[in-house]
Amino acid sequence: MTAAALDFAGHILILSGPPGAGKTTLARTLAALPGSTKAHLHADDFFQAVQHGAISPYRPEAHALNATVMQALAAAAQGYAAGGLFAVVDGVIGPWFLAPFRRLAAPVHYVVLQPPLQVAIERCRTRGYGLDDAATIAALHAQLSALDGLQAHALATGEATPAQSLSQVVAALASGAFALER
Repeated sequence: MTAAALDFAGHILILSGPPGAGKTTLARTLAALPGSTKAHLHADDFFQAVQHGAISPYRPEAHALNATVMQALAAAAQGYAAGGLFAVVDGVIGPWFLAPFRRLAAPVHYVVLQPPLQVAIERCRTRGYGLDDAATIAALHAQLSALDGLQAHALATGEATPAQSLSQVVAALASGAFALER
């Protein structure tokens, strides 16, 4: 992998997938690679910024709040991209929350990691924080398997190691095939 493979100054990558897909691990690794200057925006940080009145983002009644958080996240990503950085956004961001990203001036790439359900559940249980309810993980996994016409943005990771998944994501970016249409 060369530094040129990650010279995406002014671009935004949305690295999505169900809990346990490896999004944050990959986003941190991508942000540390040589090439253009990068910013890692962890969607969970934007959700945790909401204090009084916070609703767990995976609950149906959180939809309006989630939409507000996605607007803020998209605006922050655009700000970094406008400054010449490669903004790497990681979070559970399904097609239903892409509208604010589609309106951005910066080129946006959308990659949805799709590990097997049992792999995602096991990763969530062993990481020792956050969501570990198998039913909730399964529901989110199912939602991010039905990509409403964006199936070409799915990246089946199987039981790949972080290094193998990193290579898959870098190749996906380099191909240009994961660019989000406006």
